[in-house]
Amino acid sequence: MASKRAAVSRSLLVAIAMAVLVRRLCCAVDASPTAAAAAPPAGNQTRPPALIVFGDSIVDPGNNNALTTLIRCNFPPYGQDFPGHNATGRFSNGRVPSDILASRLGIKEYVPAYLGTELSDLDLLTGVNFASGGCGFDPLTAQLVVRTCNPCIFHISDSIPYHTGFKNTACRAICHLPYQSVLTMDNQLDLFKEYKSKLARIAGAARAGEIVRTSQYMVVTGTDDLANTYFTTPFRREYDLESYIAFVVRCASEFVKKLYGHGARRINVTGAPPVGCVPSQRTNAGGLARECVALYNQAAVVYNAALEEEIKRLNGSAELPGSVLKYIDLYTPLLDMITRPAAYGFEVTNRGCCGTGVFEVTLTCNRYTADACRDPTKFLFWDSYHLTERGYDLLMEQIINRYGLF
Repeated sequence: MASKRAAVSRSLLVAIAMAVLVRRLCCAVDASPTAAAAAPPAGNQTRPPALIVFGDSIVDPGNNNALTTLIRCNFPPYGQDFPGHNATGRFSNGRVPSDILASRLGIKEYVPAYLGTELSDLDLLTGVNFASGGCGFDPLTAQLVVRTCNPCIFHISDSIPYHTGFKNTACRAICHLPYQSVLTMDNQLDLFKEYKSKLARIAGAARAGEIVRTSQYMVVTGTDDLANTYFTTPFRREYDLESYIAFVVRCASEFVKKLYGHGARRINVTGAPPVGCVPSQRTNAGGLARECVALYNQAAVVYNAALEEEIKRLNGSAELPGSVLKYIDLYTPLLDMITRPAAYGFEVTNRGCCGTGVFEVTLTCNRYTADACRDPTKFLFWDSYHLTERGYDLLMEQIINRYGLF
């Protein structure tokens, strides 16, 4: 009976995903780098004084460096194309989306990590980043980083079980050390409250309140909820997939409401990318040919549709008066880059630049066992999960073209 319910659930998910994709394709515009110029700012909005960022490893600039977690990348070859070849803790070879957006806004070139960084008054006045690699809207996602000791149990293929092979020997000892969870989204909000107090001491209460109210907020998370918590571990299997997606969307909605309650008004919330086409997921569940995993992509489509609907419902509503909320579609432009690499100047989109590119990420992407490719600009993905700086540049160019800067 359970298998019958699962089959019905999967069929419903596929039907919903197909309906959403058809609607988007019918309304789609050219997503290539030659698309139309950026949309103008809406209404009478003015350029924000600061960019403030929450989320996961897509935008973490190094907050995890200050945590006793294995989900970190403050070592080469990460950061090889960052100024000074500095491995700052960004999960890429160079800049990440928050840096690119801040630069395009004319605020500053890089948005610093709030933790583990000597922040100047100017840093605080122009925005900081609270993102933590490994977190999600689901609070369990951040905790599972410790429970499963993820870097030690990559699933290479069906013929190589978890906890076997060369990685287990290297990781068995460190998996028993007292590592802590990465920051949950609520932890990040707690740090934001602390940040607001510092801002008030620097600028005065009135000016600090104005900065908080008029700043641009960037929320980038949710991918790990699907890719890791639901599809890779058994810890949320009390939900069928549709129910879990609904739960994560509720968590996202609650986070936006809390952020609004702390004074934020201009909030951009990104959807999930095509999770099934990320190199690590191709390796985990894409078979010997490492194809994109259709079920994972369908789940992302359904999640994105529900999240977009919720963000539209909250935007400027009686519940959140004066809010300016935007849902940002990552799925469509990134899938186009994956399926039409030549249009963007890429040669490789099914594996990362680091090592073999099929499983290396965080600790397994290191200069001792995983050399980087010669030319990262030819690769869309840097490691098995995150984009190269050039990949992020082209992705952000399309997003800005579609949604405008602010």
